[in-house]
Amino acid sequence: MGERVDRPLKKSEFQIVYGSSGAKKGWRDLLATQRSQLVDAWNLLTTDPMANTAQIHPLKGSLGIVTRGGVEHVQRQCELSQGARIWFYVEGSQVVIVKVHTHHPNQTK
Repeated sequence: MGERVDRPLKKSEFQIVYGSSGAKKGWRDLLATQRSQLVDAWNLLTTDPMANTAQIHPLKGSLGIVTRGGVEHVQRQCELSQGARIWFYVEGSQVVIVKVHTHHPNQTK
């Protein structure tokens, strides 16, 4: 009794996965400080992670590309309130979380 039920995904939605242990820790930290905003980000990332909006967009310059397994991906970010950022890339039907910043990262200032 009391076992948690994970949120199911529609067939058209993207699955969110961690790309590193640091991303997992950052996600937990962000969940602890901005739960409601993270739920809203989850909804955006699972439904339309390739959107180009004020909240979700590609990173620029040297941060705009991330290489994993010898493959280059466009690195994107999802902006939350209080400067928090989620950096990710999309591969197939997965959103791979690369880094999670609980405050505005210095690299993009």
